[in-house]
Amino acid sequence: MATPDVFRYGVPAESDFGYAQAIRSGELIHISGQLSFGETGDFLHADDFAAQLRRTHLNTDRILGHYGVTRNQVVSQVLYVVDLRRNAAALARGNLAYFGDHRPASTAVGVTGLTFPGQVVEIAFVVDTRLPA
Repeated sequence: MATPDVFRYGVPAESDFGYAQAIRSGELIHISGQLSFGETGDFLHADDFAAQLRRTHLNTDRILGHYGVTRNQVVSQVLYVVDLRRNAAALARGNLAYFGDHRPASTAVGVTGLTFPGQVVEIAFVVDTRLPA
């Protein structure tokens, strides 16, 4: 029986809610919804969409680095955005800056709220390790 390859930051929410930040299943890596939190799990940048998006991508890069993969191997993302119409332009800019010429499948879902007060974005990813880095 295979042992799951799981990534955790060690923040309280992981044990409080019973989840891992990412888990590898064969050649795919499923990354849980990432958001703007610091090293100790504290939520950062309340109500600042651009800053939250940058921090979310930074946290995602930590996970990609753990698995030795790159952004070019991300095959899909689901973005949960508070006030999507108002934040659409900033989302597009941030997405283009993060992925460059790479184009993963993408679904943006407008939501009325997320876990933390002032949280405006959360993103889940799927990575295929068979793709070129």
